[in-house]
Amino acid sequence: MHDVALLVDITAALVVAFMGGMLARRLGLPTIVGYLLAGIVIGPFTPGFVGDVHAIQQLAELGVIFLMFGVGLHFSFGDLWRVRDIAILGALIQTAFSTLLGLGLTRWWGWSLSGGLVLGLSISVASTVVLLRGLTDHSLLNTSHGQAAIGWLVMEDILSVLILVLMPVLVPQAGAVDWAFVAETVLKTAGFMALM
Repeated sequence: MHDVALLVDITAALVVAFMGGMLARRLGLPTIVGYLLAGIVIGPFTPGFVGDVHAIQQLAELGVIFLMFGVGLHFSFGDLWRVRDIAILGALIQTAFSTLLGLGLTRWWGWSLSGGLVLGLSISVASTVVLLRGLTDHSLLNTSHGQAAIGWLVMEDILSVLILVLMPVLVPQAGAVDWAFVAETVLKTAGFMALM
């Protein structure tokens, strides 16, 4: 019976997402806006249909994996190398600027340094999948500007992996930062990325 409930959840999500996407297209908005609104409509915080939240979250994680796989299908290391001057430097500057801006704002609000760092790093990354969808909808994916934008966001995704690995060691729950452990984590991450 649990399998039937999961199928109902998947079917409801697909139907509402399709309707949301079609409505957004009719209104002249990007389809991703319709998908987001559809998620809000059938989410647990609005009245009406609510599926098994745990199962849907697991499916959503699988969906993100497939979306990132789709980005990988559209973009290669050769493409990244061709736009390296814009992508690498731009992603580094934009991530640093956004992080510092978020950190400065939260310090002004009276937040702790670690809380400000977490928020600053969180707002420093953009969604590659959203941009890919927008570029595809407007047939701009294979243009030089589209490739530069994707390269920029792929670099941000690589930085995001590093940020996610370093976040627990840079923002400890209690006590000071153990810089030896940070260095060890960076070396292990670099070794893993080089191996991959």
